Formats: sequence, structure tokens, C-alpha cells
Amino acid sequence: MKTALSIAGSDCSGGAGIQADLKTMTMNGVFAMSAITALTAQNTTGVTGIMETTPEFLKQQIDMIFADIRPDAVKIGMVSSSKLIEVIGERLRRYQAENIVVDPVMVATSGSSLMETDAVATLKRELLPLAAVVTPNIPEAEVLSGMSIQNEEDMTAAAKKIGDTYGCAVLLKGGHSINDANDLLYAGGTCRWFYGKRINNPNTHGTGCTLSSAIAANLAKGYDLETSVQRAKEYISGALAAMLDLGKGSGPMNHAFDLQGKFAEEADA
Repeated sequence: MKTALSIAGSDCSGGAGIQADLKTMTMNGVFAMSAITALTAQNTTGVTGIMETTPEFLKQQIDMIFADIRPDAVKIGMVSSSKLIEVIGERLRRYQAENIVVDPVMVATSGSSLMETDAVATLKRELLPLAAVVTPNIPEAEVLSGMSIQNEEDMTAAAKKIGDTYGCAVLLKGGHSINDANDLLYAGGTCRWFYGKRINNPNTHGTGCTLSSAIAANLAKGYDLETSVQRAKEYISGALAAMLDLGKGSGPMNHAFDLQGKFAEEADA
């Protein structure tokens, strides 16, 4: 069975973070593992507290995983401080990890800040050059590129700047009043748009975690990047369209179990 590792923060409400990642990876047919960067006290309406893992303990988690069950893909989500980012970069380089998906989580859907200011520069230096693909939304891409993004032409320019600067593919997620649900993949010097229709569902907590984890799961199974992105978008669209409502704004991974295993394929022998 193919394997995937999520390095991210815990969401006690279950709709985002490690919990969403593990559910997504499982539903997409891979064995899911985790290295937790922080505990958070949060729900779909906000974050009230963050307790970071120590760098040494994060290192121990990553070491134990690679020493026993080597992941076929790695998804990196919420990492709030420079010291933790440096540990992740050093360990992944040491183990020559493959199929790394970086979701640069800076602000929660609710608006709460999840990353220290100085950590952004460390993220750029340590993790983006390792990434097979980075998956920013519009505000995150503005931070990574240093550009204002107001339309699809700006999206293209920002994706190219990020990708060319750090040598990684970029999936720049639309929305945020720029387009319906159209995402731009910049890889190998070329651009491809993935068109989608906005689903009128208020339960969007954890959508970024879900998409990046689904991409990682499909990369782990051997699909190329474009196919992995397409399959991930189909998966999250199905989860949102299921419209299961568990709370005030429950995340899409809480909907995913209403899909009756559509994407939970037979594990590879």
C-alpha cells in the first residue's frame, strides 16, 4: 500500500489540519501518517490557542516515520515558526523525501494568523526549493511573490515568479473574488488552468488542507502532477457538493464520508 505523511498542526474540531489530512489521504487510498507541528484550540469559527511542538520532538516524529514506513509523498501544512521549518527542511533533505507538497498555511479560513512573520522567509528558503508543488491561495501567493493579485493575469505572473524563483511547480488557487473556482498550475515553464464552478456551501473550513493532501495522496500512488491535481479537485468538489452539515461551518473532510468511498480505491499491492 502506498504511504503519505502529513507534517502539520492538529485541529481539534477535525475539519482541517492533521485530522483533515489523514481523512483525505485515507479516502484517496493511501496509508496516512502524521508528524504534528502544533496543537491548536480551534473550531470552524476561529483559533483561540496554539501550542507548538518542540523542534527536537518534531525531529523525533519524522525520524521514527522514515526509519520504519518511508512515505511515498509528504504534505506540509501549518508550521508556525522558523525553528520548526528548519527541522523539517533538514530532515527531508537528509532522507531525500519525494513528492513534497507544501501548503503555505499563513491564515486560517476564519482569519486567524497561523504563522509568525519571520517564518515566511524561512519557509521560502527551506521548503519551497524542496517542493514538487506549492499550493498557495491568493493572499498567500501575494506574500510569496511580493505582488498584488487582482485578476487572472496577475495570477499567472505571480505563479511564474514563485515557480521560477524557487524551482517548484505552483498551484495557485483561485477564489477570493477573482474567479469562481479556477486554479492555475504552473509547472515546467507552462501554465494550465483547472476550471471549476463555485459550490454555494458555507462549510469551507479545511478546504486547503484537503486539496493539498489529496494531491499528495495521488502523487504517492504514482500519478503525474497534472493528473494528481485534477483528481484532487474532483475529490474536493464532491466533498463540498455533498453538503453534509455537522456544525456552524464544518470542513469538507467531514463531508467526505458521505461520498460512499467513491475515491477510496483498492490499495496497491
